[in-house]
Amino acid sequence: MGRNTRKRRSSLATKAIAASAALALGGGGLIWANFYASAHEENSGQNRTKAAGAQMATISCPDVGQKLTDVPGGAKANVDKELANLDKQITEAYARLAATRRAQQNDANFAQNAIFGPLKEKRSAALERIRIDFKRVGATAPDGLDALAPCTGTPAGQTNAGGNGGGQNGGQNGDQNQNGGQGQNGGQAGGGQDQNGGGQQGGNGGQAGNGPVAADFVDITKVRPNVSKKANTRKAGRFGKGRNSTKGASTGTFSVNCGVNQNKNYNTDNVIVAPGVTNGAHHTHDYVGNQDVNAFSNNDTFAAAGTSCDKKGDKSSYYWPVMRVQDGTQEFDQNNDGGGKEGNVGKILTAKQAEIKYVGSPTSKVVGMPKFLRIITGDAKAFTNGTANANAHFSCTGFEDKVQLTDKYPICPKGSDVVRSFAFQSCWDGQNTDSANHRSHVAFADANGNCAGGFKAIPQLTMRLVYSVPTPVIANGQVKNAYAVDGFPEQLHKPINDHDDFISVMDQNLMNQVVSCVNTGRKC
Repeated sequence: MGRNTRKRRSSLATKAIAASAALALGGGGLIWANFYASAHEENSGQNRTKAAGAQMATISCPDVGQKLTDVPGGAKANVDKELANLDKQITEAYARLAATRRAQQNDANFAQNAIFGPLKEKRSAALERIRIDFKRVGATAPDGLDALAPCTGTPAGQTNAGGNGGGQNGGQNGDQNQNGGQGQNGGQAGGGQDQNGGGQQGGNGGQAGNGPVAADFVDITKVRPNVSKKANTRKAGRFGKGRNSTKGASTGTFSVNCGVNQNKNYNTDNVIVAPGVTNGAHHTHDYVGNQDVNAFSNNDTFAAAGTSCDKKGDKSSYYWPVMRVQDGTQEFDQNNDGGGKEGNVGKILTAKQAEIKYVGSPTSKVVGMPKFLRIITGDAKAFTNGTANANAHFSCTGFEDKVQLTDKYPICPKGSDVVRSFAFQSCWDGQNTDSANHRSHVAFADANGNCAGGFKAIPQLTMRLVYSVPTPVIANGQVKNAYAVDGFPEQLHKPINDHDDFISVMDQNLMNQVVSCVNTGRKC
């Protein structure tokens, strides 16, 4: 990949910023800025981030699913459907937010009256149905559900829970987003002056108007190294090659080759989070391994399905959001839910490599995973939820042991490919294959590599996806050939939202082999 080119902001662009007007919307703390671009910028092409129109914001709602840590079995199916309904309500509200810019400019109360107020009412009704679902099986719903009904507007470029502006990348990539106006994309990315200038990003940028923007990218050669040779963190995974291991450590590895989804097995479902709900993910997934995974699959269909893995005893499902380059391509899902209708547009990129490897614990031996164990790593809504469950890692080939990015997409130098890496939770509660919030039954090891609270160490699943990506070019605050992972439309294609999903469907013989290889220090 070639390096990006950089240009100083034009005088016309400066005048456009000077002409901006801010408008605060009641109730949501939402601030908008209106930018007017030159005719030259307006006609700069479909695959160039837009610079004209109102500076769009997004919608931030409490994640109800993460609050429900204990759902009775008899209520689970109905509760899952209501949680999916809440996601659909947000998607519809965001579409209305994006389609009514002029009305919002003309009426400071429009967003509250026409979008946030009705959304609160719909969410309140869904939360009441969840409460009734609990009551029907003789249980009591958690207190405080009513407080989860209101949503607020979030200016583009900001997150909740402290956000990511502080630069989790190790370099100083702090975005200076002045009410959506002049995001400078990290004045000092690793000590160098990185003037990518997100300032001209009218709207939320991107081919579909919901990201990414120039400030979401960084030249990796200008980011200060942030991967320690003695990394010893709870999410280290493949980045922890230098982790200090104790005498009882399990130092082996076990690799599986399941292909790169060359047979184009896609859908927009998420059978873990939204079983029985079509388009429950609101974005498109790549699937390798198990070949019969959709909203209506279950343990029986998983066990009966075929697999793309070379080891036929592995019918596990490994799935992740597709990555696209926003080059104007009209993909097969351009007019479909979860695709173009929800802002996920451009050419779907197939990974060059999809490496799946199980590794051990630096402090103990591991036990086998139970069949049908479900694990989600990362958070598809981290942009609005905050970073507590975020676990995104981006880098470039040749830089992986030096720089890992969490809240930026890397611009790689010529000859280098983009890499997405995932290290899943490696501690299991010893009893459950899933939990109500799909997180409580598994956990990351602590800073010393130990599993806490009686949890047991299991083989840690790690994945490495390598892509040949056309080089994004940033000039005058715009990005051409932007690439991004698919996501919920209101998450604005921020890199922090990257995530990965896994359902373990290995036969017992193969799982025994995994445990043996890992515990005896072999490379299998």
